[in-house]
Amino acid sequence: MARVKRGVRAHARHKKILKLARGYRGRKSKLFKMAKQQVVKSMAYAFAHRKQRRRDFRKLWITRINAAARMNNITYNRLMYGLKLAEININRKMLADLAVNDSAAFAKLAEIAKAKLNDSGAKAQANA
Repeated sequence: MARVKRGVRAHARHKKILKLARGYRGRKSKLFKMAKQQVVKSMAYAFAHRKQRRRDFRKLWITRINAAARMNNITYNRLMYGLKLAEININRKMLADLAVNDSAAFAKLAEIAKAKLNDSGAKAQANA
């Protein structure tokens, strides 16, 4: 029986890790052990930041909507509540796009939200 030598497989594994570590600075791209540690860490960062990117975009959309809403004399939360009362289901991504690219359409949505808020306020006063 012949003994098993693992050089080919080990070399292939090292090559795979070093290929992933290409572009890293200094020894992290040259030495297998350091490259492996950095690749594992980089994969963890990549996983976490894919989640983070979604949060960042939502924050950006909300900021844009709030800025446009205030230009139409309404706050972000009042706008969103007014749209909910008006049963207008439009997501924040689309609202932010309207705020940036089509301010007239956004202004109409803001007016609808204001009208619904005034209607619900009048109903609340009548019920009290």
